[in-house]
Formats: sequence, C-alpha cells, structure tokens
Amino acid sequence: MTGPAPQPRKPVILSVDDDPAVSRAVARDLRRHYGERYRIVRAESGPDALETLHELKLRGDAVAVFVADYRMPQMSGIEFLESAMDLYPMARRVLLTAYADTTAAIDAINVVDLDHYLLKPWDPPEEKLYPVIDGLLEAWHAVGDRAIPYTKVIGHQWNPRSWEVRQFLARNAYPFKAFTAEEPKGKQLLDAAGLDGRQLPVVITEEGTPLVEPTDSELADLLGLSTNPSLKMYDLAVIGGGPAGLAAAVYGASEGLNTVLIERATTGGQAGRSSRIENYLGFENGVSGIELTTTARRQAERFGAEVITTRKAVKLQAGEVGTARTISFEDHSTIGARAVILATGVEYRELSVTGCSASDDANLIGKGVYYGASVSDASECAGEDVYIVGGANSAGQAAMFMSKQANSVTLLVRGPSLEASMSYYLIQQIEQTPNISVRTCTEVVGTTSRDDHLVGLTLEDRRTGERDEVPSTRLCCFIGATPRTKWLDGVVARDDHGFILTGPDLRDVVGWTLDRPPHHLETSVPGVFVAGDVRAESAKRVAAAVGEGSMAVMLVHRYLAEA
Repeated sequence: MTGPAPQPRKPVILSVDDDPAVSRAVARDLRRHYGERYRIVRAESGPDALETLHELKLRGDAVAVFVADYRMPQMSGIEFLESAMDLYPMARRVLLTAYADTTAAIDAINVVDLDHYLLKPWDPPEEKLYPVIDGLLEAWHAVGDRAIPYTKVIGHQWNPRSWEVRQFLARNAYPFKAFTAEEPKGKQLLDAAGLDGRQLPVVITEEGTPLVEPTDSELADLLGLSTNPSLKMYDLAVIGGGPAGLAAAVYGASEGLNTVLIERATTGGQAGRSSRIENYLGFENGVSGIELTTTARRQAERFGAEVITTRKAVKLQAGEVGTARTISFEDHSTIGARAVILATGVEYRELSVTGCSASDDANLIGKGVYYGASVSDASECAGEDVYIVGGANSAGQAAMFMSKQANSVTLLVRGPSLEASMSYYLIQQIEQTPNISVRTCTEVVGTTSRDDHLVGLTLEDRRTGERDEVPSTRLCCFIGATPRTKWLDGVVARDDHGFILTGPDLRDVVGWTLDRPPHHLETSVPGVFVAGDVRAESAKRVAAAVGEGSMAVMLVHRYLAEA
C-alpha cells in the first residue's frame, strides 16, 4: 500500500537585511499577506542568504522573489543579487534603498536586471509593497522556475517546424524545455515515447502524451487557447492580435461591445517577438514583448472579449452600408460583425538572396536564416557568430538579446549609420556592448550552405563593391515591412505598397459613397476601420499602435450610432 503523494512545497520569498528590526518588519509584512501561499524566509546578511539559497536548491525548492537591502556591510544588496541569480536566475529581484541611494539603485538595473526598487519605509504596505510584489509574483508564475519543465520539445537544430513550435510556446509564455533528438536526453525521451525520431518535432505534454509534428491548432488546445468563435454575430470583430488589435479588443469589450479578436497564429504580432521594449510608457525597466502582449490578451479576456488564435481570415465581404460585414476562414466557416477593425500588421520582407526565400529550391529559412529573432531562449545562439540585417529598433533589440549568449553579433546596415532608424537609447547600449559590431553600407549578397543548413554569408560593401566571405550559422533579418493585406484585394483601398488608406487619405480615392467624410481611421468601406502598422503612413511604434487601437473603438461607436 502506498502512502499519500507528497505535497508540493510552497515557493519561497527571501528577504535579506542586516538591520534586525528592518528584517523582521519586512518578513512580518510579507508573511501577513503571502504566508498562506508562500514560504517567507529571512536572512540578516548576504553570505547567510546565499548559504540558505544553496540549501533550498539542494532540496529542490523554488524561489520566486528576492527582497534585498542595498547597504549591507559584508556584501551589498547588488552583490548578493548577482550571486543569487546564478542559483535562481528566474526569481524576481527587488532592492530596498534609502532615498539617498536611488541613483545607485537605478544603475543596478543594468547590473542585475533589477525588477524593482523600493524606498524605505514602505508604509503602508497595502499601497507601496504588496502591489509591487503581486505583479512580480504574477510574472514569475507565468515563466516559472522549474528544474525540469513539465512540457518537453524534442526537435532538430535545422528543422524549421521545430523552431516554429518553440516560438509558439514561448510567445504564449508557456514553460517548456527543448532538446535535440541527437542529445542523450532527447533520445531518452523519444525512446520512452516509442518514437524513432524520424518525425519531428515531438512535444511531450505534462501528462506524458506525445504530440508528433503538432499543428498550431493542437498546440493551442494544449495551452487552453480558444480556436473557434462561439457566436455567429458580433458587434465588433478585430482581425489581428498585435498591440493595435489587442488594444482594440480591450477597449471594445470594456465598453460593452460584443467583441471577438481573430489571430492567425499567436497574439503579440511583431512586438511579441521583441526581447525588450525599453521606451514604452510606464515601464521604467523595460518590458519584453511577450510580457506586454500576454498581459494584454489576458486583460481583453477578462473584459469579456473572445480571443481566437490559429484561425486565418481569408475573405471580408462588405455588403450594403449598415449591414453586417462577413469574415470567412480557411475552412469556409464565417462570422458576421456590425463593425470590423483591421489590425493585421506587417511581416518582414524577404531578402532577394539565394536561400533566403521560401520559394527557393535551396530554402534555408528555419535552417539558419530567420525572419525576426528567437524569443524562446537566448541560449539557442550560444557560441555562434550571429549576423542581423536591419537598422531599426527591432534589429537593435534582437542584437542586445542575442549578445548575452552569442560569441559575436554583427549588425548589417545598408545606410551610413544607425541614427536615422534606431532609437538613441538602443544605439548607446549597442556601442557599450563589446561583442556587438556594426557594419554600415553593407548588405548580404550570397549564402553558403552545407548539409542543408547555413554555414556562411557573402557580404558586399556598397561604397567600394568589395566582397568578403564570413562564417555564420545564424542570419536574422529585420528589413522593411510588407503589409498583410493580399486577402483584401478589391475590398478596401490601398496605396501602391499595399498599406490600407483611411480617413483624409481617401480624398482622391473613388468608392466612398456616404454623404459624411470617412472617419480618421475608417477605410473606403464604411464600418471597416484600421489600426497599427497596416495603415498607410502609420508611426510603426508599439505605443502608436496601442493608441490607434483604442481610437478605432471610439470611431466604431460613432459609426454604430449613425448606422
């Protein structure tokens, strides 16, 4: 007869302060609010706290949050956090400081990737302590800190679908561990599942169920995401789940509109691929694209919006003015909506170089050539010499992210400098990162492959015409923006590049039939609006996309009131 299953131990919140009175006060306030769900541990010096962490690690305990005092005699709070990160890299980090130490605390953000600093005293904790810790705990739970994640992905380094599966899980903040089929752990998992590794990738779920070459819909089911609309008619349908679409869904649902958001892959758009957005209002330490867009999706759902993923809209039928618009999907099913917001965004333009196009016989996409950058794990490029094409913020953010693990990162920029296309703060960071270099007036003109994957690039100096060959197994491209509007041919007016025209830009376009002028974000079809990067002359910034998504909902209300 077996005994009861062992109960999981509570995650730990660890506080460190050399002042016994302060140490007891911090522990008291933490225990009062979190004691039922977390184990509160306190230490009165950095060395003692590290000894405690080693014991917790050996026992397999998880640590969710560190709260460390800045001024401690044997070891400062920053020094402690640096050492603690080696043991629990996913734990959230808070520094307690006096008012006079705030400058040092801000500097520490760059040293230990500080999540927050708190001024002493923190009374009342209900206003100054608990909201901070609540947010950090929510973020920690979204990622977790497990020695062996429950879900495993077994793939091949040069298998494009393996890369796509990892991206899908990562962009939905789903914890997993990736293995290659060649390494011992990967082989062991495949053997246990009765598979020989010829069909990859394989996802082994928490319950031990193997999913062989899973589709995006199967992955969505694994994550508990909705893939089918529950109704046939909505007040508002939002097409596209980037920042603009998510903002529209939040504002539409929160203002009482029966709202559905349709996303062809996973929510987040290009912003969801960003490793760090540091100039978004309200996040002084920056925020990852995954954190921002995952939180936005949950917010939309909390207000009652339906968020449908892995469903691709293929046709929009306008119908008569004042009637419902009809959206068709790949499986020929349809839904109707009184108003529509198009927020389909853009995708990176393909390089016109052999091996860099999906139509090439020697297609290397997913085999060393990538459009965008990996968001699943910086260790994917560990020890590699990475080349990044592009000079905008997305390229700079990817360079900073991959430089943590790559041997070197080289930015290839067609223009003479980064100043015209990249934010100043990113340029500064790149200049201060020793393993990042920038080659201006340079473009990729050729690729070299071996065993069906990228091994080298041919680069050309646009000023001199000189070419040189460089070894590389990873090329990430961030060039241009192609709007996702081909499915709207003949439906809404677009400019010569495919971006959707709205409001005043429709002045010289034939097709507007109403007596009133079109609203600012309204297309040539009344009741169909646009927000974000897919709009002609948009700002191509996350904050601007969010603003347009919310503004479009305001204009939808006007349209519905007029209809």
